[in-house]
Amino acid sequence: MSGNYRGVFVDGLWRNNVVFAQMLALCPLMAVTTTATNGLGMGLATTGVLLTSNVVIASCRDLISQEVRIPVFVLLIAALVSLADMAINAWLHELYKVLGLFIPLIVVNCSVLGRAEVFASKRAVLASAVDGLAMGLGYTLALILIGGCREILGSATLFAHASLLLGDGFAFLETTLIPQYKGFLLMLLPPGGFLVLGFLLAGKRATERRWERRAAGRSKAVTRAQQSPSAV
Repeated sequence: MSGNYRGVFVDGLWRNNVVFAQMLALCPLMAVTTTATNGLGMGLATTGVLLTSNVVIASCRDLISQEVRIPVFVLLIAALVSLADMAINAWLHELYKVLGLFIPLIVVNCSVLGRAEVFASKRAVLASAVDGLAMGLGYTLALILIGGCREILGSATLFAHASLLLGDGFAFLETTLIPQYKGFLLMLLPPGGFLVLGFLLAGKRATERRWERRAAGRSKAVTRAQQSPSAV
C-alpha cells in the first residue's frame, strides 16, 4: 500500500503534474505568478481545496447517484472554495487583496473537479486524501517555480513581501539577490509567464527523455549480458 501511495505522489509531483503534464489551471497561473510568494499562497489555497474536496467526495461517494454526481461535486467544491475564500480574507487579508478574483475561480479549476471525478469518487478516503495532497503540492511546486523564475529575472528578489502576505513566520523566505538590479519588466508581464512556462516544459521533457535513454541503455546491457555465453 505504501508503494501505491508513493506512485500517487510521483504522479502528482511529476508524471501527472497539473501544469507540466496536464496543462490545466493556466489562467490563474499566469496571473498570480509575478512573485514566488503569490504562487505559494495560491498553491496552498488550491491544495487545501483539493485535499478537502477529495476527502469529502470519497466519504460521500456511496450516497451520490451517478446521474447527479457532477452537479453535487461542483456544489461541494464551491462550498469549500467559499470557506477558503472567507478564511483567507479573514486571516491573510493582504494576500487576499493580491490574489483577488482568482481564489473564487478555484471552483472552475478543472484539476479539482477532475480529481473528484477520476479518483475520489472511486477510491477510499485515505487514498483520495493522498491524491489530493499530491496534486495540490505538484500544482504549488509549479506555481513557485514559475513565480520564482519570473521574480528573479524581473526584480532580482525571491519571495518578496512574504511576511506581509503570508505572515511573520514566512519572513525567512524573503531574499534580495542583486540590490542594484533594475529589473527585466518583460518577465513580470504575461508574455514572461509563457516564456518561463515554455522553458520549464522543455526542461521537463528533456529530463524525461534522458531518463528514458538511460533506462533503455540499462535494459540493453542486461539483455546482452543474459544472451552472452557464460565463460567455460
